[in-house]
Amino acid sequence: MSLQANLERVLARHKELEAILASGDSSDIARLSKELSELAPIAQKVVELNDMRRELSEARELLEDPDMADMAGEEILRLEKALPALEHEVQILLLPKDEADEKNAILEVRAGTGGDEAALFASDLFGMYQRYAALKGWKFEVMEVSENDIGGYKEATAEITGRSVFARLKFESGVHRVQRVPVTESGGRIHTSAATVAVLPEAEDVDLHIEDKDLRVDVFRASGAGGQHVNTTESAVRITHIPSGIVVSQQDEKSQHKNRAKAMKILRARLYDHERQRLASERAADRKDQIGSGDRSERIRTYNFPQGRVSDHRINLTLYKIEKVIAGEALDELVDALTAEDEAARLATMS
Repeated sequence: MSLQANLERVLARHKELEAILASGDSSDIARLSKELSELAPIAQKVVELNDMRRELSEARELLEDPDMADMAGEEILRLEKALPALEHEVQILLLPKDEADEKNAILEVRAGTGGDEAALFASDLFGMYQRYAALKGWKFEVMEVSENDIGGYKEATAEITGRSVFARLKFESGVHRVQRVPVTESGGRIHTSAATVAVLPEAEDVDLHIEDKDLRVDVFRASGAGGQHVNTTESAVRITHIPSGIVVSQQDEKSQHKNRAKAMKILRARLYDHERQRLASERAADRKDQIGSGDRSERIRTYNFPQGRVSDHRINLTLYKIEKVIAGEALDELVDALTAEDEAARLATMS
């Protein structure tokens, strides 16, 4: 569909929704009101674009009038300079929305290759996202942490709640690599380690239905570091989704009921994400590259401490401000660049 056809479609639908809601003749007021509120800012920009195009056309006509030619020429220069940016803004607004963008997220960080150093790096990454969430005004709730003997994280899970959480974090999924001298290294040699990050959109009951018959629930005693039992009641919960083989365990809470609720929240997110990845792979089959494919085995970023740089390999972007990135302060620079690249790629497939 051409850009002009898209513009006309938006304005027609906006007008139709206004008429329906004004008449009160609908049994689905809530859904239509939500659609209208989402469409309104796009329609406003479309009107601005149409107005600017009309002004440009009128200014060009005035060039034929000797008394108005100078003023018309200045107006044409101004409008021709402003028009491409407004057209691009409208094209971005017209891109199909990712229905998960406004959702909360489940963050999972796991140590990869590198032993204790990988676990320390996983802890650093988890802390980076926790600080980033605080800067964004999001709620960051730690769901489970499995530590090693020196304070590193073998794996850690958190629920992040707030506005547009998944939209901002969805490109973080993949393998993050670190190059630095480990605190455990006495010879001063640089080691390379890795940790895996998964950001999953939090699924609601309406997003998917899980049959009880598809679940196997096991309860066991929670254990601490080294495997020692930390309580004498069977409060820990392991839930297996039989059709997919996905297994989720929770043991941080003393209550079996709370652990089961947390495990189900993570299971829903993983199943929802699994279906999203399947659909995304089908849609992207004809594309060479896909930013944010969510492939957990894809090496997406390197943090090189001796050189003070962070490099995102998907967009060939390097920032020489590693401390600010780890502090969460400069993470937006990476997120913004990834978002822009994704928008450009999606625009290219529509043209």
